[in-house]
Amino acid sequence: MSNYLADLLGATEPLFSMAVKQLETASGLPGADVRLIAEIVGKIHLKSKELGLDPNDTTGEELYHALISKVRLHDEHLAKQIGGKDPSDVQAMLPLIKKAVDAYEMPRSAWVLKRSVAKRMLHDMPPPSIMKHLGYSSIDSMLKRENLFEVYGALRFAETPAWLVKFDKTYKSLTPSDFETRDIEILQMDKKRWGDIAEDFVRKKRHNITHLKELGVILMLPTNLEKLPGITLTAMPLLFHYVNEIRLYSSFFKLQQVKPHFGKIIAETLVADIGSAAVMAGSHVHWRVIQRYYGKLKHEYHPEIFEPHVQPEDLHWRKAEEYLYDIDPELGFWRDLDYVALLAGKNPISFNLLDCSMSYSTGANYDQRLFFHMRESLWNELFIRYMGQANLASQVLKQLDNNMIAPERLTV
Repeated sequence: MSNYLADLLGATEPLFSMAVKQLETASGLPGADVRLIAEIVGKIHLKSKELGLDPNDTTGEELYHALISKVRLHDEHLAKQIGGKDPSDVQAMLPLIKKAVDAYEMPRSAWVLKRSVAKRMLHDMPPPSIMKHLGYSSIDSMLKRENLFEVYGALRFAETPAWLVKFDKTYKSLTPSDFETRDIEILQMDKKRWGDIAEDFVRKKRHNITHLKELGVILMLPTNLEKLPGITLTAMPLLFHYVNEIRLYSSFFKLQQVKPHFGKIIAETLVADIGSAAVMAGSHVHWRVIQRYYGKLKHEYHPEIFEPHVQPEDLHWRKAEEYLYDIDPELGFWRDLDYVALLAGKNPISFNLLDCSMSYSTGANYDQRLFFHMRESLWNELFIRYMGQANLASQVLKQLDNNMIAPERLTV
């Protein structure tokens, strides 16, 4: 049955099946992959019926279009819930989306770079393209008048790769004293000032949301689009997702405070997402899996290894989509479908809300359907199930305590 999971994940065989076998042997939990597949199939049957389809007599294309139709209805419903009149009116909906996310009560604190340190880094290495774009000849003048976080957000779009490589190296000199705890901010960047700079990014990523994990900032980039179906159901979960991401890396950075090469870890994580923290039965496990596992333990045991820097509230984790269900219960159809997909031909049909909403928003036809977020969720789900075994959890914690930092990519 691991072959089916491998196909859903796009993993290489026989390496994937060998890795699953190692996890089963180490955990004493045989058949976890079979149970996971059975659960996925069961959810597909249930949701197909809810869509008015016969699970045993429906083509992949019919299923995909039914999911997209459901997204369209839910996008329209959610847009109205937050005060929108025209769900496809991009310029009208973006401020309403930001307002709704800002008003939602959720954990927002993060351990991030101090403003004074971020300003000093730019002062020591002024960004030439941005200064030219904004019409400044003095870095002091620019830092005094411009929003620091907007400038940092524009670095990735405006400066040359050579400049960025050099600037990224400056993060290696950071120390724990350069960080502080403050709330995550969501900024909507001005269209007139930044629209032309961000245009390529928005086109390539197919959405206008990005984040600065080291600064605790989420940026809503300007876009020239006036009409875009699905903007609400694409942008809102992404905003919640990036709040989770920033807090995830905040807890990871906190855990690294005692490491001798703290700055190097920060720099490598920001550049290449070296966020893995352990090896479990021969497979590299990303910090995201570890946080998600312990973050779901509300009143249960939290290991002493996380103290004193990382507390249970730092590890709090909730699926981004679940915040949407509170705002609009109508969206409950998508609950716990983030790792569910049906294999159809070479590629899966994802039931993941973000995949479906982005497919709808970009007008993707059946052959262009998206499934990236489903694959990431399915990887996480698979490893979390093995993390639940005490012997593997203790192995992971022991490695965290022994300064082990491993590459993110799972070598399976």
